[in-house]
Amino acid sequence: MDSSQSAATAGTGGGGPGGNGMIISQANDTTATTAGDDPKQNLNHVINSIQKTLGLLHQLNLTVSSFNAASQLPLLQRLNSLVMELDNMVKLAEKCNIQVPMEVLNLIDDGKNPDEFTRDVINSCITKNQITKGKTDAFKGLRRHLLEELEQTFPDEVESYREIRAASAAESKRLAQAQSILPNGDMKG
Repeated sequence: MDSSQSAATAGTGGGGPGGNGMIISQANDTTATTAGDDPKQNLNHVINSIQKTLGLLHQLNLTVSSFNAASQLPLLQRLNSLVMELDNMVKLAEKCNIQVPMEVLNLIDDGKNPDEFTRDVINSCITKNQITKGKTDAFKGLRRHLLEELEQTFPDEVESYREIRAASAAESKRLAQAQSILPNGDMKG
């Protein structure tokens, strides 16, 4: 018996993993109904289903590559298992709401690593962040310069402005602290 035939007979016996397709599918159906609304758990179920499908495709490839009359029943069982697992995968995937950017799919179609997209997005964010920080620093410098000039020309008004500004900052801090206190007196963590 060659390796594909032994893999075929291993797939037809037993009730555990690698058993017949009906039992595997029933186990998947129960996990699909207990998945709940947890997106991470739903995604894990889809990933597991994809891995099972890949395993079934590999087993099917072995069975087909060394096909003979004796391997017809295991071939049919593997095909049925594959169809049921694909159906299960579709049902599980309906519970997942994942949006993949078209750029990522285009990179995959071009045979490139999708991590390039992530790297490009992060580099773009870093560049935009540096530009924004430069603008913020420029406005802070302008504000500081204007206050220095105003203080030389209108010292009383600038002192009054600073007092109002300090009172406003203290009030904002007090409101922020009040919002972080729970009705029982504990602080929000």
